[in-house]
Amino acid sequence: MDPRTIAENVRSVFSLPDIALQINELISSGEASNGELEQLILHDPALTAKVLKFANSAYFGFSGRIETVSRATSLIGHRELRNLVIATSVTSTFEGISSDLIDMESFWYQSVTCGVVARLFAAYHKNKGQERFFITGLLHAVGKLILFSQFPKESAETLRFKDQGNYAITNAEREIFGFTHAELGAELLKLWKLPPSIWKIIEFQHDPLNGEEFRDDACILHVATNFADCIQSSTDHDINFDEIKPAYQPEVWNYLGLDSEVNEPIREETSLQIFDILSVIRPKTLMIY
Repeated sequence: MDPRTIAENVRSVFSLPDIALQINELISSGEASNGELEQLILHDPALTAKVLKFANSAYFGFSGRIETVSRATSLIGHRELRNLVIATSVTSTFEGISSDLIDMESFWYQSVTCGVVARLFAAYHKNKGQERFFITGLLHAVGKLILFSQFPKESAETLRFKDQGNYAITNAEREIFGFTHAELGAELLKLWKLPPSIWKIIEFQHDPLNGEEFRDDACILHVATNFADCIQSSTDHDINFDEIKPAYQPEVWNYLGLDSEVNEPIREETSLQIFDILSVIRPKTLMIY
């Protein structure tokens, strides 16, 4: 099986809404004006409300109330706007996947957490373009959803290894499919015309030190994914966070040169942002968490 072919076959099934695709293409062109973007958003009242709610969330922490799309666009910038639009659209894109394979509310909770954590780690690491890390973290596992949808029997086989951790599942994917969910997700995001600075990071998340020009970014996503798993575990099972250790590769942490003292501030800030974001993009998840 070839991940590119699979992604092309499901593109019509797993496609962003037209408004999200239009905004993404306009911003990617580098010729978008605030006025053009504002008009596109205002034609969709539901999206308008979500963008304004998101712009006023703890994620940005702006002082003063933002009451217009024009002001939101001016303050947050075009790239963050694209992230908001994709984030508010993507959780309704993947529907109809068997609950025997995945709990969608748990999936989106972990994905949002990963996005927040990745953005915060990028800030600590002083990476340029920190805004793209949220959407990268949010979308890091969409390849799993494609596999669950298109190959439920084979996917169930990979999940037999879940008690052994993410590496065991990834290895099982490679044995069964010939590629990983990370590679498949990257192919779909390419078809969505997202920039390489997003899909390349996702492609190399399980092998970040070989991420070439995106090595630093892939290492941050790798750490963020495992850190988010720990946060979710403590939420699901009422575990003391201090008692569990992230499963990221030690050499990746060492490569980034991060201090373990950043863990607690990131966890605290993440907890402030998660619920604000979920209230915008996936409110029913809050009924569980």
